[in-house]
Amino acid sequence: MTDNTHMVHRLFDGDREIILVGTAHVSRESVRLVEEVVTAESPETICVELCDSRFQAMRQKDRWGNTDIIKVIREKKAFLLLSNLLLAAFQKRIARKMDVTPGAEMLRAVELAEELGAQLWLADRDIRATLSRAWHALSWWARVKLLYQLLMSMGAADEITAEEIERMKQQDVLEAVLTEVGRSMPGLKTILIDERDRYLAARIRQAPGAKVVAVVGAGHLPGIRAHWHEAVDLDALAALPPPGKMGAVLKWGIPASIVLLFLAGFFFGGKEAGTDMILLWSLCTGVLAGLGAIMALAHPATVLSSVVVAPFTTLHPMIAAGWVSGLVEALSRKPKVKDLESLPQDILSLRGFWRNKVTRILLVVAFTNLGASLGTLVAFPVIVKILLGGPA
Repeated sequence: MTDNTHMVHRLFDGDREIILVGTAHVSRESVRLVEEVVTAESPETICVELCDSRFQAMRQKDRWGNTDIIKVIREKKAFLLLSNLLLAAFQKRIARKMDVTPGAEMLRAVELAEELGAQLWLADRDIRATLSRAWHALSWWARVKLLYQLLMSMGAADEITAEEIERMKQQDVLEAVLTEVGRSMPGLKTILIDERDRYLAARIRQAPGAKVVAVVGAGHLPGIRAHWHEAVDLDALAALPPPGKMGAVLKWGIPASIVLLFLAGFFFGGKEAGTDMILLWSLCTGVLAGLGAIMALAHPATVLSSVVVAPFTTLHPMIAAGWVSGLVEALSRKPKVKDLESLPQDILSLRGFWRNKVTRILLVVAFTNLGASLGTLVAFPVIVKILLGGPA
């Protein structure tokens, strides 16, 4: 059996003793370690690195049946849900390879609390707040890179060995997945790891009882110990930060600049120049948005809608082409109960992402938005050339 003594640490809060147990979220050895420590210590309280929503998800295996995909699109959470599913897919693929249940050590800790009559204490920040803060902190291009990295990670998951899984104890699973992306986006690690270290430390300190066992991802052990005596504002860490001023300026400024270019084209170049600018803008944004929808294997009506709406949505800061095409796809190929029921299995492969109607809708949103954005980048210098009197 692996020597796991370095994964167990004792902290004190006055006369209270807290035993931190570091685990890998897809490791059999971690399940055994949790059982050994809890049995030996007989704690009054068992803390787990779960929030209420993830705890309920563990208990409600049919939770996907309640997914309202149209509501997700309307609330502009399609990218967020897609990222969440990709992260879940990576973890599940590793777990399937190792023949364990994802989060099995957390589930075992919950079961031990019930068996021993110990109080269960959920210590982690709500996953929706964590992902929303992370997503909010990323630029548009960073989000594209993140999705690409997550897609590529699905293939890499099959190549990970049991020994590598044990070495992953030195990192949080999310951090392991996002290592490459995090090199160029340090703010992502701050939100996914560092903020949660502080949050977990504060929540574990709040746990009742003279003796507490806290089961957390091993990557959080150094951070929890470092922040153990630190005063933490939990409300601030759980809040979604307000949008940045620069983002708002770009959000409204870019479409306004393009409209002004069109007006300048008509004023300085005449009707022909202005018309050419609008036609080229429509062609670039519409065609590339349509190609994005085609890449997602969208319904023909969805492809057509993306081509039609992209020239307009790229000029409207409050509407995205992907949201429109996603809604059209949802109405054209409405997900059925079997799609929701098979979602946990389908996300384990790239083919499944395209086959399942729920994830295909999310891909339609993502790829159509990406195409429309690329169309904007291509069209902008072209219409400027026309305005300046050069060839298109």
